[in-house]
Amino acid sequence: MIASTPVARWTWGDFIEDVDPLVRCLGDLMAAWSVLASHRLALGEPTFRLAISEAGTEAGMLFQSELTAAGSAEELAGAIRSAMRPGRIGSVDARCTVAGSLSTGAEEIRTEGIFDLTVFVDPSFATVDLVTYSDAWMQYDLRGRAQSAVYEANAPRLASVLAELTEVLGSDLDPEDPTYFGTPTETGVVPHADQDGTPSDSWSRYEVARRYDVFTHAPGFGHIGYRRSVPGEVRYVPVTDDRGVLGYLWASETEPAASFEPLDIDDDERYRTALAWLDRLRSASDRGLSPCQALTELTGRALGDTEGPVGLAELRARAEDV
Repeated sequence: MIASTPVARWTWGDFIEDVDPLVRCLGDLMAAWSVLASHRLALGEPTFRLAISEAGTEAGMLFQSELTAAGSAEELAGAIRSAMRPGRIGSVDARCTVAGSLSTGAEEIRTEGIFDLTVFVDPSFATVDLVTYSDAWMQYDLRGRAQSAVYEANAPRLASVLAELTEVLGSDLDPEDPTYFGTPTETGVVPHADQDGTPSDSWSRYEVARRYDVFTHAPGFGHIGYRRSVPGEVRYVPVTDDRGVLGYLWASETEPAASFEPLDIDDDERYRTALAWLDRLRSASDRGLSPCQALTELTGRALGDTEGPVGLAELRARAEDV
């Protein structure tokens, strides 16, 4: 299972002196990627977002771009320096999301978003941060169900990665604080248990609520795109997929509000499909359409052919009961 927030996090940090921060950042990133790749936990070439800040400024940037690592750290640093603005480097930040191959116990499957890998270097300190969103290293999955075959196939790989990163990076491993889902250790992740010792169903308790939140709260503290909640009535259209009703696309006639009310955010595929409807609404908002114009354009229905009006609270209760 892949969560939308971290399952566990590990950090390596090292004080540095008289070191080129750009070369150090790129070198640590490529070294860490190589360790992951040696265990098939990173596939392909590392594509990462690089940001270089200017020393002595609040938000001045010398360079920002998405890059693919090729050649040595020194060669890549040279190419970046030729493209960056003149100025003294304040800090270098490189980050990437990692797809890898996870084992089910019977076969290995390419899985997106297993890790986030981040390297941050300033003139005095270098940090490497590894975050996992997967429960493949845990004896119990995020629902609290035993997964011995998955655990036995994947946990030793993570343990080897953590040990090898400590050796390659030359700094001590620091397992970070417990998350909603587990407690990181120097060799892996320990799942949470309830007070009676039963493995926790952290997925239902935290992940489902986190997934639903994006459908009810617009980004930017509600200031980007349409609002995603409204106290009054809305018009709506049921949206279907090959398994039936996916959810309800709704819009307010009186308020700048529109969103998608999903029926099944527990299923990864249906959750991603529901998120795509939020993206379509965001695009319509960016083009200046009213919520009802977006509803009719995206569904191909005239406003009079949509369902409602109905209170949004009632529509959400209806979706919960399906």
